[in-house]
Amino acid sequence: MNPTQFAAELEKQGIVLTDRQLEQFRIYFETLVEWNEKINLTALTAEEDVYLKHFYDSISAAFYHDFTTAQEICDVGAGAGFPSIPLKICFPHLKVTIVDSLQKRIGFLNHLAAQLELTDVAFYHDRAETFGKNSKFRESFDTVMARAVARMSVLSELCIPLAKKNGVFIAMKGAQANEELQSGKTAIEVLGGEIESTHTFTLPEENSERSIVIISKKRQTPKKYPRKPGTPNKEPIE
Repeated sequence: MNPTQFAAELEKQGIVLTDRQLEQFRIYFETLVEWNEKINLTALTAEEDVYLKHFYDSISAAFYHDFTTAQEICDVGAGAGFPSIPLKICFPHLKVTIVDSLQKRIGFLNHLAAQLELTDVAFYHDRAETFGKNSKFRESFDTVMARAVARMSVLSELCIPLAKKNGVFIAMKGAQANEELQSGKTAIEVLGGEIESTHTFTLPEENSERSIVIISKKRQTPKKYPRKPGTPNKEPIE
């Protein structure tokens, strides 16, 4: 997928990019490739792969959730900024908070935000488990997102505590989403969430399957969650 095809595919979904936004994606791509030589950010560095499997894939959340209103988003384990930075470029009014456990990636994101001239973005070097316990952030976000970070039962414990009541948690998954949802149902319920919808689609051109799972936060998360760093992964709520 080249930049022209990228813009055309988004337009089919009602997302029309300006020249400036396309320029921001070009800068994003070049910065990602340049930094990837110093720190491992992505295995994909070819332009067509980055535009399809990172940029377009990240923005696909907007096909199923309305990002056109002002909202505060927390992206857990965003790595090189996916999905929240492509969404921020498309919807500049979004307030984005990214938490990632690797300081080098936070360094990249700070540099990237300056290159892209982004405002209302904040990056925190922290484990999601401790971030979710911090009263400044806990239950304070309209939308919490994660893309391919961990399986659903683990991911729910890292993300649902950060969503405010009546907010949403959006998990961006591959083909295995339905299996994960079955084993993650208990965790979602315990943490105060309810499965609102699951959307499955294929990426243009290569037709690999993707799923977007939207979970509504119906109740406050019990204070004991998230548990200590590493515990959700070792002892998932299942």
